[in-house]
Amino acid sequence: MSIFNMESSFMRALGKIADLMILNVLTILLCLPVITGGAAITALHYMCLKLVRNEEGYILKGYFKSFRENFLQATVIWLLFLLAAGVVAGDIVIMYYSVMEFPMAVRIGILIMGFIVLCTGLYVFPLQARFANPIRMTIRNAFMASLSQFPRTLLMILLLFLGPAMILISGRLAPIVFFFGISVHAYLSAKLYNKFFERLEARNPQAASQSQIDETDERIFHDRTDSEETEKQK
Repeated sequence: MSIFNMESSFMRALGKIADLMILNVLTILLCLPVITGGAAITALHYMCLKLVRNEEGYILKGYFKSFRENFLQATVIWLLFLLAAGVVAGDIVIMYYSVMEFPMAVRIGILIMGFIVLCTGLYVFPLQARFANPIRMTIRNAFMASLSQFPRTLLMILLLFLGPAMILISGRLAPIVFFFGISVHAYLSAKLYNKFFERLEARNPQAASQSQIDETDERIFHDRTDSEETEKQK
């Protein structure tokens, strides 16, 4: 088979690279107004998980479908996340630049809170993209997922800082980060949490206990594909 055949592995890889570039630029543009950042990141994770599962279809259509469906709830989660991150960042700045001497317990506590916000943020938008739950439950499940998948969570954090590290190494790498920095991280993260999500989607009680997320049944994790099938039947 020719490598230039549309069904060849080479052409599929090129198509996936092009899709990631489109998703990256689109997400950056939609994050610029700030308020739309949550919906944009949610839509990015929605499409990256489809890319991992080879279910991508039409990139733009799927992206904006997820963007519209999740806009309200993802925006609320995004604003809460920005608020929490802002509070932690402000505390860290005050802690390190203030003339006051903060106790070691306070310093450690602030750093732990920052780490918790970061870990929860890595999962909250993928969960929002895939499952239909109340905001409180989505945030709680994101926190529990970050704990149950802790080695993968640490790897996702390392990948998150890969883009900035590349720019620090050489400013010439900035265009690569601009075109692929966000989407590649989301894609690699989707590869890491895909199996975990598949277990949740199967609503297997044994898998739920292994993942340390209680009540992962139909009341908690409502797969968005179920609602889509219901709408088609109507």
